[in-house]
Amino acid sequence: MAASEVSLAKDLTIERLGEHKNRVLSATDDWQAVEVARSHPSEKKIDTWEDPVSRDADQVVAVGNDSAQSTQDGMIKEVVSTDGRADGFRDPGDSRVAEEQDGQGMDEKELQDATELEHKDGSGASENNIAGTDTAGNLTSSLNKESIADTSSDQTTHASANADLATLVSSTDHSATSPDATIRIIKDQLIRAKTYLGVLASRGNHGTAKELRARMKDIQRALGGATDDGMLPQNVHGKIKAMEQTLGRIKRMHDGCSGAVNRLRTSLHSTEERLQSHRKDANYLAQLAAKSLPKGLHCLPLRLTNEYYSSNSNNKDFPNTEKLEDPQLHHYAVFSDNVLAAAVVVNSTLVHAKKPANHVFHIVTDRLNYAAMKMWFLANPLGEAAVQVQNIEEFTWLNSSYSPVLKQLESSSMIDYYFGSGKARPGENPKFRNPKYLSILNHLRFYLPEIFPKLNKVLFLDDDTVVQQDLSALWSIDLKGKVNGAVETCGESFHRFDKYLNFSNPLIASNFNPHACGWAYGMNMFDLSEWRKQNITDVYHTWQNLNEDRLLWKLGSLPAGLVTFWNRTFPLDRSWHLLGLGYNPNVNEKEIRRASVIHYNGNLKPWLEIGLSKYRKYWSRHVNYDQVFIRECNINP
Repeated sequence: MAASEVSLAKDLTIERLGEHKNRVLSATDDWQAVEVARSHPSEKKIDTWEDPVSRDADQVVAVGNDSAQSTQDGMIKEVVSTDGRADGFRDPGDSRVAEEQDGQGMDEKELQDATELEHKDGSGASENNIAGTDTAGNLTSSLNKESIADTSSDQTTHASANADLATLVSSTDHSATSPDATIRIIKDQLIRAKTYLGVLASRGNHGTAKELRARMKDIQRALGGATDDGMLPQNVHGKIKAMEQTLGRIKRMHDGCSGAVNRLRTSLHSTEERLQSHRKDANYLAQLAAKSLPKGLHCLPLRLTNEYYSSNSNNKDFPNTEKLEDPQLHHYAVFSDNVLAAAVVVNSTLVHAKKPANHVFHIVTDRLNYAAMKMWFLANPLGEAAVQVQNIEEFTWLNSSYSPVLKQLESSSMIDYYFGSGKARPGENPKFRNPKYLSILNHLRFYLPEIFPKLNKVLFLDDDTVVQQDLSALWSIDLKGKVNGAVETCGESFHRFDKYLNFSNPLIASNFNPHACGWAYGMNMFDLSEWRKQNITDVYHTWQNLNEDRLLWKLGSLPAGLVTFWNRTFPLDRSWHLLGLGYNPNVNEKEIRRASVIHYNGNLKPWLEIGLSKYRKYWSRHVNYDQVFIRECNINP
């Protein structure tokens, strides 16, 4: 065979990321050279794991290229003679080939097994190079690559081999003679091992993690304090090889999970979208249920109204009217259009009152429920306690020229916003459009001095509260010049000012602290004498006029109360008023029992089917289900 020598070189390229570069050696070999090697099995094969010092004796193998042999034209491969690996270790996939420590040659069967194993591993030098690992191709990986190539693509293979060879030759020399090449390999392996250790721990793969820790300790002992390769023990290459096999196996496990991760991520994204849609539907239905009136509660006011107007009795006045304006007694204000709810507030208060004769209840309702409310308390007298039922329509002074809320209610934009069908507003909470938040009954609490001109103190109670203890002590608390005595709600982050007010508006930002403590409406002691002195009603009107376009806050009386009573609220002990029974299923039972007043704030009212059943007993125990009107309307506990 006529030969024109072509120099082939084995090279070790060092590409370091940060402190450590990835060392990659891609070796190729002429198939003809392999056939020659197979045909001379008696020739001694140099030990794969020879000391790195022997790398200086690497030989260049020249392979002839006869122009007459077109099938072998251009098949130039790099033959690695001395080390088989410039850096002294193999890829994890080369485990079958690397075990030739007795100096014996590789027969054809072993070569085929190594080639098959390389195919199965799928972790060639190019993969490890991408992952930042220090792996290199050897003679077996070259044969593997060539064995799967089609014989008809010789010219393409020739061009690719020449390109690879040119790249290797251009970056040779320095790496091959580095005295600490093996040490750098060990350090790179340790870095990769630490990274994989964190991944294994997070996935619960404790068996593999234990094996990896053992490999790390083994190779760290071998490294010791060595500063160059000559100081390393003789068996270091076996330890490097074992570590590389473990790292390769972990890498294959990691790569195999990537497809599953992508599928799970896609499924998670789709599930989150469906969950978001279901949450919107649930929120809408919850708001709808909260605004709906159960059949029995719709029947009750109708039955009471009919009884009120069909009754022949001329005496439809309450007893003890002389107590209604006595400032020495304990006065309660309850504003409600729910007959049964108002009845529970009154009943629960009197049950726990030490001196019922000292308690006076002022109930204000709307025109539709006035007859029903009055008929209920006429049919269920309070004994020594006094009660007054008033129709809001009787407050002639409360009109649109005086109250900004009534003026806004008459505007077409407000009517459209709260009552019109309108178009859906993306991202808007449907509760913001609940008309109850603009009900004048809801804002009547800001007109207490006008409603009770002869009283000094009034305890305001919402109709979704239940009294569990005697409240007489509240009238003896010194509010220290403050107007409003209330329980603060600083324990929960969503009860801060910034959750109710729009602090992007400069008017709000310049007047209030976004992290200030909110406080609870539902049980409030109001000092009406201080109210009149500080002219609080005018303060309320000012802020309502400024919020005409709903730019300062969105809904309800609480934001209006926060700005109106800013720096005018005295904090009461938390045991006086416990909130959350209308939305929080995890309220502590001990706190419920020790609270003076429990509050079903939220949508899950105890008289609704959607109410939290575990808390309904505290409310229903104050309802007389044997009462004739309740029985006729089929209202059951």
